[in-house]
Amino acid sequence: MSFTITTEQSSNYEHLEKMSVSELLQNINNEDKTVPLAVEKALPQIEKTVQKVVSQLKNGGRLFYIGAGTSGRLGVVDASECPPTFGVPFDLVVGIIAGGDKAIRKAVEFAEDDTEQAWKDLSEFNINQNDFVIGIAASGTTPYVIGGLEICNQNNIPTGCITCNEGSPLSNVSQFPIEVVVGPEFVTGSSRMKAGTAQKLVLNMISTATMIQLGKVKGNKMVDMQLSNNKLVDRGIRMIMSEIPVSYEEAGILLETYGSVRKAVENFQSQ
Repeated sequence: MSFTITTEQSSNYEHLEKMSVSELLQNINNEDKTVPLAVEKALPQIEKTVQKVVSQLKNGGRLFYIGAGTSGRLGVVDASECPPTFGVPFDLVVGIIAGGDKAIRKAVEFAEDDTEQAWKDLSEFNINQNDFVIGIAASGTTPYVIGGLEICNQNNIPTGCITCNEGSPLSNVSQFPIEVVVGPEFVTGSSRMKAGTAQKLVLNMISTATMIQLGKVKGNKMVDMQLSNNKLVDRGIRMIMSEIPVSYEEAGILLETYGSVRKAVENFQSQ
């Protein structure tokens, strides 16, 4: 299959500097509207990936995201939100970015060009065959990510990817490739825009669907969420009130006693 980096092709819009603010916003919004439709086309690939991730995690494995730049940051964000949202251990879903954590805020020059560093980074977590590694790269050509997946494959660690180009080198080394083809960016080559949005949507799908499959949601509620601020405590109290016949004050006492919505409801119902 011939490979064209559509995310690097010239924008469909010319003379951006001559557009009014209104025109800029409208045109960016028009491009953004196409992203969910592109994700929809990739749903079969996403489904296969989630099924494998769930299988691995049920077998004691972990989910790793590796990426560089925007892609790496998006992986770190998704991973970091799993513990507070679903009450899972901080090391169940791990985001790794080329250049280390300092690269989350400031670009690290040439970090993405090292084909062996991703495996070194993964090895710090004693990665093994029970785990699953997803490489994230809009272009599908990032050496850091491709090299990481290649070595994972050699060690019988299942691999997937999220990319925004079809038939990329990254897809070719991924056992479970996800390709969301969003086309040229509004600002040529600025893959933090549509490509980044697409990657964020797919990451939301993967982590959320996986956690639901693992029993971390009841009904439609985050019953295992961490109670890390007053807003979440209030939400937890109201969740308890919707499940069992108690007052706001009583629900608050149950939540404080048992530490989670799930445990508060289960202990009340077992009495």
